[in-house]
Amino acid sequence: MSEVVTFSWGRDEASWSIVIHGGAGAVPVEARARHAEGCKLAAIGGGAILRDGGSALDAAQRAVEILEDDPVFNAGTGAALNTSGEIELDAAVMEGALRAGAVCALPPFTNPIKIARAVLAEGSHILYAGPGAEAFAQAHGFVRTTSEAMTTDAARARFLTMQGTNQSSEGWAGGTVGAVARDSSGHVAAATSTGGTFMKRPGRVGDTPILGAGTYADDEAGACSNTGHGEAVMKLCLAKTAIEWLRQDMHPEDAARAAIALLARRANGVGGIILVDRRGRLGLARTTETMSFAAMSSRDTEPSCGS
Repeated sequence: MSEVVTFSWGRDEASWSIVIHGGAGAVPVEARARHAEGCKLAAIGGGAILRDGGSALDAAQRAVEILEDDPVFNAGTGAALNTSGEIELDAAVMEGALRAGAVCALPPFTNPIKIARAVLAEGSHILYAGPGAEAFAQAHGFVRTTSEAMTTDAARARFLTMQGTNQSSEGWAGGTVGAVARDSSGHVAAATSTGGTFMKRPGRVGDTPILGAGTYADDEAGACSNTGHGEAVMKLCLAKTAIEWLRQDMHPEDAARAAIALLARRANGVGGIILVDRRGRLGLARTTETMSFAAMSSRDTEPSCGS
């Protein structure tokens, strides 16, 4: 089993808190500081909302929007390309009152997390896919763009290198991005967004938009966002598994470590997880070489970050 790496922010409670991940993978050494800085900026953006008394849902969404707009991450602009050289996007938001919205196999829109939030707000359904997700987005005022406009030079170069090969894409752009938060009213929320696995087949959907797999939130327990091998994460309903451990009052640090160890042992998967519990305590674990992150709480003046 791959080594489980964790990070501790202490085991104390906080009136509000947020933790961000920039995706599990193997980011090159020279790029790691840039990825950590991107997560730090996302934590500052989400943390400002919480510090001003805003909601966990608004904070988690805002943090992910910042990561989607940052071209170094595999979400929104800079997302991975599928085997056809196109971008297809997955995103989900969930709040602790068990309201959620998600989209999958979405064609290029700059901020899929905003569309997922619109799905939550509209309330008729939870998950829209492919052409249905596109139609929903356009009906709610979102403007479609193109794969060309959202594809970075790095993504295009990786696509051209990998065409016709069986190379692994592990580590490219650091994988999925996500945020979990707890606000001063005691509510929790999770937001997750991804371009998916590099060189995936068109129409492939990973764990990100699947409630209980990549994303989950429950005010009675906590919130979770996952990253890594989506198929392995889905087999274990990993987010819900970790949340149930929080419900039993396991500390998020311990639950994160146990979840990622389970992912490796039972599904032969690698990845990372971030957690916040109903008391504002945080947890993080990974089995990949890197997972950029940042976190802050009511006890902090600025975020801590790393990769």
